[in-house]
Amino acid sequence: MPLFLALLCLATALVALVAGFLVAFALVVMPGLARLPDAGFIRGFQVIDGVIQDGEPRFLALWLGSAATLLAAAVAAWFALPTPDAALITAAAAVYLLGLQLPTAAKNIPLNNALQRIDTDAANPDELRAARNAFEAPWNRWNHARTAAALLTLALLLLALARL
Repeated sequence: MPLFLALLCLATALVALVAGFLVAFALVVMPGLARLPDAGFIRGFQVIDGVIQDGEPRFLALWLGSAATLLAAAVAAWFALPTPDAALITAAAAVYLLGLQLPTAAKNIPLNNALQRIDTDAANPDELRAARNAFEAPWNRWNHARTAAALLTLALLLLALARL
């Protein structure tokens, strides 16, 4: 049980950090970028996203580690806990993977990649406006969905910890 509890605590901490990252984007980063003209918005997002796409190891450890430790905790829960508690942690993992990781891979990353291809110095104002319009609202919608999934996951994990 102590190893399982350590794994569950680590998963909870990592999920909390990812949730905080997404909340910061929703409340500060994207509203801040929204105040910029089209070229500034696009370039600003490209630079921020470029840090992630360049393989920032701490970000990758956080993002991938949260999913891996949560999956490991969900599997281990079935050996360490009664069924209702194991099901709670499994539900948290399902919400996280389907509500956060899947939309990230299927929606946000493709939007990011499309925006990365825009040359803000060479594009004309109409092209910049079109690129921003194709990106900003859908990206924000999916980010809000991911944020909600992260917060729900965190709530489920905290409930599971409180039940131990």
